[in-house]
Amino acid sequence: MTFALILLATLAGGLVSVLLAASLALTVLRRYANLMVSFAVGALLTAAFMGMLPHALESGLPAEQVGAWVLAGLLGFFLLEKSTLWRHSHGSDMHTSELETVVPMVLIGDALHNFVDGVAIAAAFMVDTHLGIATAVAILLHEIPQELADFMVLLAAGLSRRRALMLNLLSGAATVAGGVLGYFMLGNARPMLPVVLTLAAASFIYIAVSDLVPHLQRQSGLRASALQLLLIATGGVTVLLGHVMTHAHAH
Repeated sequence: MTFALILLATLAGGLVSVLLAASLALTVLRRYANLMVSFAVGALLTAAFMGMLPHALESGLPAEQVGAWVLAGLLGFFLLEKSTLWRHSHGSDMHTSELETVVPMVLIGDALHNFVDGVAIAAAFMVDTHLGIATAVAILLHEIPQELADFMVLLAAGLSRRRALMLNLLSGAATVAGGVLGYFMLGNARPMLPVVLTLAAASFIYIAVSDLVPHLQRQSGLRASALQLLLIATGGVTVLLGHVMTHAHAH
C-alpha cells in the first residue's frame, strides 16, 4: 500500500506539475518565451540559493563540502557546454539558437532536483501517510514555477512545443525514479542526497549566470532593463511562495 501511494504521489509531483506548467508555457505565455527568460533567471537563482543549498546544509553536508561540490558542478557544466558547442561547430551548418546549448544542462539539473524530490516523498510516506501526502502536495506546488521556468528556457532556445513537453516529462519522471529508489534503498541513498541537491543547484546557477544573463544583456535601454528586473523579481518571488507553501503543508 505504501509503495502504491509513493508511486501515485511521485507521479503527481513529477508529471502533473509538468503538465500544469505546460498549460501556461505552451499556450498563454508561448509568445513571450524570450521575454520570460528573465523570469527563469529569478526562478533558477532563487531555487538554488534559497532552496537547494540551504536544504543541503540542513541535511548535514558541511559548508566546505557544499562549496566544493558547487565548484565541481560549475566546472562540470562548463565542460558539458563546451562539448555541446564543439559538436555544433563540427556538425551541420544549420543556424542554432544561442541558448540551444543550455538545453541539456536545464534537463540534467531539473532531473537531479526531481530525483531528490522523489526520495523525499518516499521518506515521508515511510514515516507517516499524512506526512507523505503533505510532502507530495508541497512538492507539486513548488515544482510548478520551476517547471514553468524550464519551459520558458526551452522555448526561447528554439525547441518546438511538443519536444519541450516530451523532454520535460522525461525529466519529471526522475521524481518517480527517486521515489522507487527511496522506497527500496533509502538507508543507502540518503547520504548522497545533499550532494545530488548541491549539483542540481550548481546547474541552475551556471545556466542563469553563464547563459541566460548574457542573453538578457543584449537588450539595452532603461525600459527593457526595468522590465527584466521586474520579471527576475517575479520569478524569485514565485519560487519563494512555493517554498512558503511547502513549509506550511509540511507542518
